[in-house]
Amino acid sequence: MVSSVGTTSADTSVAAAAMKQSTGLNKDDFLKLFVAQLKNQDPLNPQDSSAFVTQLAQLTQVEQAYNTNTNLQNLVSTVKGTSSLNVSSMIGRNVTAEGNKVNFNGTATKLNYNLPAATNSTTVTITDGTGNTVRTINLGANSNGLNSIAWDGKNNSGALLSSGIYNFAVAGKASDGSAITGTTFTSGKIDGIAFNGTDPVIKIGNIEIPVSALATIS
Repeated sequence: MVSSVGTTSADTSVAAAAMKQSTGLNKDDFLKLFVAQLKNQDPLNPQDSSAFVTQLAQLTQVEQAYNTNTNLQNLVSTVKGTSSLNVSSMIGRNVTAEGNKVNFNGTATKLNYNLPAATNSTTVTITDGTGNTVRTINLGANSNGLNSIAWDGKNNSGALLSSGIYNFAVAGKASDGSAITGTTFTSGKIDGIAFNGTDPVIKIGNIEIPVSALATIS
C-alpha cells in the first residue's frame, strides 16, 4: 500500500527552507520586516502599505511554487519506490535484454541476435573479458529479424572454456556486399536486483542490466 502524497507541515518547512536558501528571504521574514517598518515609520509621512501587500502576495506565490515542487519530488520518490517493488517481483523470470554479454556456466549457451537485413554470410565473434577473440563462428546466410545459435562454450581449438562472462558480436554481408551489423541480446534468468543507482538493475549471474534495456520477459 502506497501512502498518499499531500502537503504537510514538514513539507512546508522544507519548501520554506529551500526558498530562503535560494532567495535569502521567506514569507515569515518579509512579514517581520513589514511590521518593523510600520512600527518605525514617520507618522506624518506613512509608507504606502499597498506596495507591501503586493510584494507579500508575490512572495506567497513564490513560496507556493516551492511547496508544489516539494510535493512533486515526494510523488516522484513514491513512484520510484513502487517501481522498485514491481521489479523485485521479476526475480526468477527469464528475460532478454539488449546487450553483448553471455554468462557461460559450462553448458551450451544460446546467443540471441537481430539482423536488420538478410545476409549472405554471417559471423559471430566471441571474446573474453580482456577482449581477446576465443571463438569465431561462420554461419553462412541468415534471414533478417531475430535469430539465435547455441554456443557449446568451446574455443577455436575445440577446448572447453572456463565458466565466466564473455562478449559476442554479430556481423554479416548482404547480397550487394554491404556490411550489416546485428543487434545482440543478453538472456537468462534473473537471480537478483541491485538498487545502487537511480534506477534498479537486474542481475543475471554476474551480469548487470538496466531495466530500461529489457526486451522480453517470460
